[in-house]
Amino acid sequence: MFKMNENYLKLPGSYLFSTIGKKVNAFAQANPDKKIIRLGIGDVTQPLAPAVIEALHKAVDEMGKAETFHGYAPDLGYEFLRKAIVEHDYQARGCQISVDEVFISDGAKSDSGNIGDIFALENKIAVCDPVYPVYVDTNAMAGRTGEYNEELQKWSDVIYMPCTEETNFAPELPSKEPDLIYLCFPNNPTGSTITKKELQKWVDYALKVGAVIIYDAAYEAYITEEDVPHSIYECEGATACAIEIRSFSKNAGFTGTRLGFTVVPKELKCKGTTLHSLWARRQGTKFNGAPYIIQRAGEAVYSEEGQKQTKEQIGYYMKNAKVICEGLTLAGYTVSGGVNAPYIWLKTPDKMSSWEFFDYLLEQANVVGTPGSGFGPSGEGYFRLTAFGSYENTLEAVERIKKL
Repeated sequence: MFKMNENYLKLPGSYLFSTIGKKVNAFAQANPDKKIIRLGIGDVTQPLAPAVIEALHKAVDEMGKAETFHGYAPDLGYEFLRKAIVEHDYQARGCQISVDEVFISDGAKSDSGNIGDIFALENKIAVCDPVYPVYVDTNAMAGRTGEYNEELQKWSDVIYMPCTEETNFAPELPSKEPDLIYLCFPNNPTGSTITKKELQKWVDYALKVGAVIIYDAAYEAYITEEDVPHSIYECEGATACAIEIRSFSKNAGFTGTRLGFTVVPKELKCKGTTLHSLWARRQGTKFNGAPYIIQRAGEAVYSEEGQKQTKEQIGYYMKNAKVICEGLTLAGYTVSGGVNAPYIWLKTPDKMSSWEFFDYLLEQANVVGTPGSGFGPSGEGYFRLTAFGSYENTLEAVERIKKL
């Protein structure tokens, strides 16, 4: 008789955004006359940049000719894209990353979940609290998180690093010693950031205790402040202790086309074995690569026109973020984020729980956000709104909330 992976049965409820989707769909069916404005899931709404569309069309035409047709992509991804990434994202910032240390994938979410494959189950993980659910859920699926305590909303074998108003929504070094440390800056969901000096403390700590930092930099393109690092490799020693994951979803609107990459430096080793070789083996065995046409589109993001056009889109979303921050602040809400990230983190009013405020906002203003408790126990009493809607819908949503 076959056996299933019972770790899945330990997971509380369904995936956060699946739960939100079900609740919103039920409300929409019951209230077909209501216009719902969705500022919950971090999905972009602006079309792909013209430079990207042009590259897609050209690549599709190539696939229609025998002499320019492409089949399976190389394990690491096409060199033309990896070269563009290294030149613009790393060398331009003084980071010593080589082309063969970059692995192209179909997105940061996939890599965030799959990276655990190369680590032993007994490794202890440390996560920010609140945090992007994928980090914890995929470790729970693997059997690395212990038992779930429904009352505390915590896993027994996870080291939680509270990110609260008192810490400016940034984590402090953990009291217990972890093996794997998940960091995300600019942060999802709080929109918080840390300075290069503060990030260097984490690198120094990881080197001291022999931990690996899994660094999610999916939102680095939204950074506006000078002293906030765009890559962990801007810190001294990071190539010996950190893996960096990035996405094309939010900086270039690839949520529907899927493209990302992970950097695994060859200097990062365990007992003389490079994690680079393990990740290469994992990807070569389980992944057949992102499509050629999508990788050509990714290359176009780094072109002069692509850079200009995607920056305009980022500016569009950050304009939305400013509208939300200013509007809710005037309405009396306590708000943070929205400066270096497209996320706004706010305190729920009148001591409402996160889900109570979700229901209240949906039913009274027909606006969808994300309950903070869905990101971890320290998210209770908070709520996340995204700046990825249209400008017109963002203005309308803020006005609706202000009238509550």
